[in-house]
Amino acid sequence: MTLTRRELLRASAGAVGAATVINSALAQPPLSTVLIPSSGQIVPRVGIGCRNYRAQAGDAELTVFRDTFAQYHRLGGKIIDTSPNYGNSEEVIGRIMSDLGIREGLWVATKVDREDRTEGINRMVRSFELLGGEHFKLMQVHNLRGTAVQLETMLAWKKQGRFRHIGVTTSNESQYEQLIEVMENNTLDFIQVDYSPGNHSAAEKVLPLARDRGIAVLTNLPFGRGRLFNAVGDRPLPDWAADIDATSWAQLFLKYVMSHASTPIPIPGTTKPHHAEDNIQAARGRLPDANLRAEMERFIDPLLA
Repeated sequence: MTLTRRELLRASAGAVGAATVINSALAQPPLSTVLIPSSGQIVPRVGIGCRNYRAQAGDAELTVFRDTFAQYHRLGGKIIDTSPNYGNSEEVIGRIMSDLGIREGLWVATKVDREDRTEGINRMVRSFELLGGEHFKLMQVHNLRGTAVQLETMLAWKKQGRFRHIGVTTSNESQYEQLIEVMENNTLDFIQVDYSPGNHSAAEKVLPLARDRGIAVLTNLPFGRGRLFNAVGDRPLPDWAADIDATSWAQLFLKYVMSHASTPIPIPGTTKPHHAEDNIQAARGRLPDANLRAEMERFIDPLLA
């Protein structure tokens, strides 16, 4: 955690106050990280999903989006996941990264979803134009559409250094059997799948297979499109939240995801600076063990019934 001079002055009226702030920052546990099996690269354990980064010039949301990226990056976050399917998200994100000068400091992932080879190539070329840079950390086949033909192109571009990792995505249990088939018959660096305390069916086959095959995992919908927050309502955190250093429901949900044996990286949709700060705090401190994970499921499942 980096404290600027302005922040120190604002936080303290004198040397004693400043020392208190510094000591508090130093006392923060470090961000936990994950090793990507296929490359050995190490990344922080919480990303940002960018489905809602859609805005036009002059919209007030653009400033909020920019501040969210700045806060996330300042706190040590790196992983950004987007798609050409998310409106003008790639254009918005590309401009933000350029304005902040942080493109090379972020771990950028995007997607392609075309059945035709040429259309897929054109789609990926356009992503480079909008997001900038000479390479992406991850290119994914979106919702398994055009998997065979797009993986062939993506593998060739990976060999050229344009992608460091390649993978496939889904956010729908009806595609799990197809996803498993793709995982078993291709060399993948990543999968992306829906997984949360309220939706843990991916833990039956998909996540164990990813672990066995050395495939890294991004997890979308870790909050179940807001369903988890609606389920807990204004309830106070359970006493056992303190056992995993969780101080918010968001942190509790994210810690559940991160604690699976396949070491998933959740990518919650995040469009506000204070949410970025809260979410990344989930990558600090302890994670639930198997017994507490089961307790969390027993707590959440009835609320969603």
